[in-house]
Amino acid sequence: MLTKADDFPIHQTPEPIAYAGTDRNFYDRYFFNGYQPDGTEFFAIAFGVYPQLNIADAHFSVIRDGVEHCLHASKVMNMERLDLACGPISIEVIEPLQKLKVTVAPSNGFAAEIVFEGRSFPIEEPRFMRRIGPRAFMDYTRLTQNVRCTGWIEVDGVRKQLAAGTVGTRDRSWGIRPVGAPDPQPPVPMTVGGFFWQWTPLNFADRSIFFHVNADPDGRPWNTRAVIAADGAGPEAFYESEGASMDEVSLIAGTRHAKTGTLNVPLAQGSAAIRFEPFLTFLMRGIGYGAPTWRHGGYKGDLVVEREDIDLNAVDMAAPENVHIQALSHVTLTLPGEAPVKGMGVFEQLIAGPYRPYGV
Repeated sequence: MLTKADDFPIHQTPEPIAYAGTDRNFYDRYFFNGYQPDGTEFFAIAFGVYPQLNIADAHFSVIRDGVEHCLHASKVMNMERLDLACGPISIEVIEPLQKLKVTVAPSNGFAAEIVFEGRSFPIEEPRFMRRIGPRAFMDYTRLTQNVRCTGWIEVDGVRKQLAAGTVGTRDRSWGIRPVGAPDPQPPVPMTVGGFFWQWTPLNFADRSIFFHVNADPDGRPWNTRAVIAADGAGPEAFYESEGASMDEVSLIAGTRHAKTGTLNVPLAQGSAAIRFEPFLTFLMRGIGYGAPTWRHGGYKGDLVVEREDIDLNAVDMAAPENVHIQALSHVTLTLPGEAPVKGMGVFEQLIAGPYRPYGV
């Protein structure tokens, strides 16, 4: 099964690119977010291909005036992995690892053109590997890059330009995660598991700060790291710390969403402290994460495009489909002997199952 990708020197196995190993849960995904400098508008995009399922899906979502407007698309990909279009949503790689463009052709009241340009070289997060008994639950790699965003977004005839200073984050991840239809045979023996995840890509005037942690239900991290990257920096200039921790976290009553938190990053001259003040909640279901009817990799038909509008003032934030969020946050960075510096970023949190340090 030869496809366009086979004419590029990117093969990782003896087989054509159409075949991604043998695990049915293999996926390959783009993610983008961005936010206006005054915090009034937040947008996000996800585009995933699932080679073993022969499906691709894409999602575009923007928050305006308290409503999360979502556009979902799914198609049979016909094994062609270089076709980066799914219905009206498409991606163009202008300069690999530096500049990408997302276009939403007019559809269901949406249209957009956004260019994402990296502030520094992408960071490579530690490989994520987690088993449930003998079964691989996840095994993937992700690159992450803070970006400057230019372009415009239109919803229901109202077009808004992205203001100067609009920033955000993009990532690329690939490997194995649960995708498509749930596995009908659970792991043996059955265990009461949990999944704890925090991810905080932050934009400051002259630098980016990244932190993530996966932990078990007792709070023991199994994958974590913090990175500080100055604008224009390459990997050799990154500051990396595996001793960073998110402390002083309090949850919004009745939810699993953070109300406050402080990230502490050990430095040679003392700890850097970043205080979070979340002020806007983006539901990740709007781009397919935990979506009840738009699960990543789910089969919808040859091509299906749908719109969804979520009233954030009326939704039940404690409902299972709303547990996974990105909270747009004002952040304050304090370094030893220096004046505090203001920035903005997201506090992504997913707590599924018990997490004893927070009493849930």
